[in-house]
Amino acid sequence: MFRTMGHTFELMKTSWGVLMKDRELLWFPIFSAIGVGIVIGLFFAVGTATGAIERLSESTASEGEQTTQAIQGGDIALAVVAFFLVYFVTIFFNAALVSAALERLRGGDPNVRSGFNHALAHIHVIIGWAIITASVSLILQIAKANQRNAFGRIALEIVGGVWEFLTFFVVPILVSENVGPFGAIKRSSGLVKKTWGRQITANFGFFIVYIIAVVIAIIPAFLLGLILPIAGIVTGLITVSIAMAVVQALEGIFKAALYEYAMGERPQEFDLRTLQSAYRPVQEGQY
Repeated sequence: MFRTMGHTFELMKTSWGVLMKDRELLWFPIFSAIGVGIVIGLFFAVGTATGAIERLSESTASEGEQTTQAIQGGDIALAVVAFFLVYFVTIFFNAALVSAALERLRGGDPNVRSGFNHALAHIHVIIGWAIITASVSLILQIAKANQRNAFGRIALEIVGGVWEFLTFFVVPILVSENVGPFGAIKRSSGLVKKTWGRQITANFGFFIVYIIAVVIAIIPAFLLGLILPIAGIVTGLITVSIAMAVVQALEGIFKAALYEYAMGERPQEFDLRTLQSAYRPVQEGQY
């Protein structure tokens, strides 16, 4: 486990080297954050103007029958549309990032435009995948909110983890192969089964990196906030956003490299021996 984790961090270092060659990849998570912010802002603007925010908030805070009945169908529709749009924006820019990363790993010289163009060429399947994964997430969240049993909540968390695990390669598949969302899910689960357990290590490793990045980003903001609180808050928002963008870009490059190797290719910039050690198929000698 620890040996595999060590190789995983070696691959993260290689991903950093790729990012330094194509720093424009950082724009994709930044655009994603801006897009999500716009969607949320529009949701609150429309929801406030129509009273939907107030009705939904009261329903969440109270289980009274009168409050529940006050919710209108349009309120729920607005929330569902906003939920889907957040997923779509996030997945679209992630697809653009992975597309650009794959271009680099295949010997090309990507830029923001090439990543966008490739994602736009597959927007129909990206929309389909956004609908599917947003629906699954929404169903799981509703089920967990209505689950009072601790074991039931744990079971639902496990279901969500398995879903995320089996769909690890969906985005690279959507932008690389001529398949739809359901075909991508099937292909992803097949690749995961051939490399069982490695995605868990990768996800856990990036979870640690996210925590470290956020802590490092908060330190200067915290110190400045001791002197100028407002400046500290602004600085924190900027530094944390940059840190998250960097880690998300690294994660996109990392996933693209793992997908290439899972497909039997040797991604440029990555050491083959390290890939073999960190991402060994179940059946040795397959690649």
